[in-house]
Amino acid sequence: MKLNLKKPLAFFDLETTGVDVGKDRIVEIAIVKIMPDGNVSSLPAKPGAENRLLINPGVPIPIEASLVHGIYDADVKDAPSFEQVAPKLYKYIFDCDLGGFNSNRFDIPLLAEEFLRAGIDFSLEGRNLIDVQVLYHMMEPRNLGAAYKFYCKKELNGAHEALPDTMATYEVFEAMLDHYADTKIAGPDGQEITPVVNDMEVIHKLCERRKKADLANHLIYNDNDQVIFNFGKYKGQTVADVLSKDSGYFSWMMNAEFPLYTKKVLKEIKESLFY
Repeated sequence: MKLNLKKPLAFFDLETTGVDVGKDRIVEIAIVKIMPDGNVSSLPAKPGAENRLLINPGVPIPIEASLVHGIYDADVKDAPSFEQVAPKLYKYIFDCDLGGFNSNRFDIPLLAEEFLRAGIDFSLEGRNLIDVQVLYHMMEPRNLGAAYKFYCKKELNGAHEALPDTMATYEVFEAMLDHYADTKIAGPDGQEITPVVNDMEVIHKLCERRKKADLANHLIYNDNDQVIFNFGKYKGQTVADVLSKDSGYFSWMMNAEFPLYTKKVLKEIKESLFY
């Protein structure tokens, strides 16, 4: 279906140093602009690794981010800064509505931050914002009722009551094991895996996706199986190193409003180091 456009619509996607809109930076941007007459242009002009619009963020790219998008410090060391490309980008999307996937929550706010840092008075006034993820979730709900209807072919009666929801979850899980018994997908490192098999240890690893040391995702494991901080000024650093050089950080966390389980894990790590 041809889009009914009254003005150009620019779909875009960002790769970044992280997910904090207030402090993280763009390391790559791609824009596809659809004109009201149906013509399509893109920035970069041609898709492909040889024509990526990489941006030097001016700060080191955390390894956790590089492992997601594959862009490392060496890849952007000779790339322009956002401030250098900002006038070109601003001109390209000047009269456009903006669209993306999860763009209203992340990409658009972060793009606006970068423009403002570059001294460009970027405004959303008069722009329509099209977030395809929002539409997707509206049209294809990802709640228990929708899962029950899809996998079990039944309507969920008594939704949001504890026992009906619990029984429905159990039935959905059994139905998923059958539904995906022969389905395979590519895992994080490219290997082929079965997404849902009748093995609780395998399913546990798939559901966890990122290995957490605590339940709140404040403490996680890195690739070397070391516990690292997943927030704050020491994000990405090992708990052992931080506690060795900044004993006050432990006291601050233990007295702050962190979950008790997070404090329990932190205390156990400290005791293993110093006792």
